[in-house]
Amino acid sequence: MAKTIQPGHGSGGKLMNEMIDTVIRKRFGGDSLQLDDSAILSIGGAHLAFTTDSFIITPIFFPGGDIGKLAVNGTVNDLAVMGARPLFISCALILEEGLAFDDLERILDSMKSEADKAGVTIVTGDTKVVPNGKADKIFINTSGIGVIEKKIQRREIEPGDRIIVSGTIGDHGMAVMAMRNNLSFSRGLQSDCAHLNHMIRNVTDAFPESIKFMRDPTRGGVASVLNEIVKGKNLSAKLSEDALPIRDEVKGVCNILGIDALYAANEGKAILIVKAGDAEGVVRILKKSSIGSDAAVIGEINTEFPGKAYIETAIGGRRILPLLTEEQLPRIC
Repeated sequence: MAKTIQPGHGSGGKLMNEMIDTVIRKRFGGDSLQLDDSAILSIGGAHLAFTTDSFIITPIFFPGGDIGKLAVNGTVNDLAVMGARPLFISCALILEEGLAFDDLERILDSMKSEADKAGVTIVTGDTKVVPNGKADKIFINTSGIGVIEKKIQRREIEPGDRIIVSGTIGDHGMAVMAMRNNLSFSRGLQSDCAHLNHMIRNVTDAFPESIKFMRDPTRGGVASVLNEIVKGKNLSAKLSEDALPIRDEVKGVCNILGIDALYAANEGKAILIVKAGDAEGVVRILKKSSIGSDAAVIGEINTEFPGKAYIETAIGGRRILPLLTEEQLPRIC
């Protein structure tokens, strides 16, 4: 029986990583395909970061945002975590026949508003329309270009480095899932969708040599990012349950739906790996921003379980956080 694409192939987890390694990467030139938030390109002496992403979320409007806001901020953030200053974005629209013009205009206005706040310009794009029933109202593809004016934020990670999250975990994924499931008690919960570039620039300006790695933990959440960081290395990522900033509303939705918040999508948070001695200083800078007010040191890099992420629970136990095979939260971004 022929193998076919499954939802998990787009989840950011084990199936997607296997497909990239065995199907995509070997056809696109091996090492020439840069598997990071952005590719780093050198053109005429300038160092540029280039990224692309597609957004297929349902519903297209959700507490705290919409698919347009998500598309702009997701692209900006993929550039920012590389240490780039985002400059330009493209916007390609796949529209389903029957989409209301009011909805399209609302989404485009949202994109323009977020682009202005982030300091980027939408400069090119494309539009296609598919027959009714062949899409889900609207899909958006964006690509982004940013300039690296200082250093790429990628350095060798070592035992003792600290793991920082810039705010509460799982807000986006659980806000969307609560809306889908009509969970009335979660009405105060909103997506964390936001651009991170200004906050990240403040941190890299204050601690230019301290940041080892940054990533926005979108699909697959915090646990998946940490697995990718230590994969194939003699390093492990330890989280401390007591240190995790998770809203009570998020915990409630997770408990009802049987979802681990560490695998839930975030759209306005960054994971940072930093030198131990500078971790508290980095947190202080993050907390100066409204979107970083709940920043915290949540763990450290060690060598106890090479290649794995794990959590030290509040009662003193340890639990491995594997890279998931299937998708917990489909159509979340």
